[in-house]
This record gives sequence, C-alpha cells and structure tokens, in this order.
Amino acid sequence: MANRFYYQRNIPIKDAAVLSNCPLRDVRRVWLHRIIDHDGVAPSVGDGDAVSRQCEGGIEAWLSLGEACALSRDELWHDRQVQPGVRFAVDAYVTFARTQPWPVAVASSLTELFAPDLMSARLSAFEKFYGWIDSTGLDYFRRRITQARRDSDDALKITMEQCHTRELQDAAIGALQFKCDLLWAILDAIQLRYG
Repeated sequence: MANRFYYQRNIPIKDAAVLSNCPLRDVRRVWLHRIIDHDGVAPSVGDGDAVSRQCEGGIEAWLSLGEACALSRDELWHDRQVQPGVRFAVDAYVTFARTQPWPVAVASSLTELFAPDLMSARLSAFEKFYGWIDSTGLDYFRRRITQARRDSDDALKITMEQCHTRELQDAAIGALQFKCDLLWAILDAIQLRYG
C-alpha cells in the first residue's frame, strides 16, 4: 500500500510536467482534469462535509485506503516503507515526463487502456479477500473505473493526433514499453521485499 501510494502521489506531478511542456491550449485543457482527479480541489469556505468529500481527489482516497489497511497518513506521506526500487522507478517516470517531448510523455499513459478492467478486478479482489477493509476505503477504485476510461480515451486520441511522424510514433511505442517496464520494476521491488 505504501509503495503504491508513492506512485499515486507522483502522478499529478508527472501530469503537471506534461502540461508544462505542452504548447497546445486545447490539449492542456483536456489533460488538466487528471491533476484535479488526483489532487482534488480546495473546498470553498463554509462548504459542508458532503461538498468537501466531493472535492477530494485520488490521493485523499488512497490515504483513506491506507488508513483502512492500518497505515497512518503520516507513515504514507513520509515514505517510511517505500522500497528503493519503487522510489527509483517512480522518480524515473516523473523525469521521463519532464524530459521527453510532451506527446511521447502522453503516450506513456496508455497503460490506462487496461485500467478500467483492472480497477474492477482489484475492487472485487479487495472485497473478496480483504473483507476487513472498510468499504469506504475502496472509493479510489470505484472512481477510477470511469475516470480511467476517460483518461485512456483522451491519451489515445492525443497520441493518435500528435504522434504524426514515424519518429514520434516509434517514440510513443517506446514510451509505452518504458511505462510497462517501470510498472514491472515496481512489482519486482515489492516482491523482493515482501515475498
């Protein structure tokens, strides 16, 4: 949980790097919601609890999931259990988004094409095998089923429109392979530590 949280909290930083490199206003407008989905928005003064919960993003949902799994927010925010291999892989992803041409960085997000089904499977697995986790702790997965479909559709459309040369197309394929390798490295680091 702690290792995956490190990945999750760096996603909006990666997405901000894509935005900062992108000169196209229409693309930035589409991509911006990804940061809001993860970071949430600040509630207005005087908003009630129900409105405040609607303003929470994916990071807050992951913190709730961590608490439901008996990890404190402090423990998650301070990376006390993050494995070096996970940190290295995640930091490499952020660096990739900062240093590659923005359409290539967008293409690295195409792993989300599989996310809606993965989120459904993860939600079912949590409910089946981890019944002791409070159901509200699983809100992240519930939200991401629809968000991931929208995100993957956006990323695919942008990649198809903006990777219009053979060089960019090859780089987009390489970016997707890089991201798959990165996710694999995260899993390897976790398995090495926890078995």
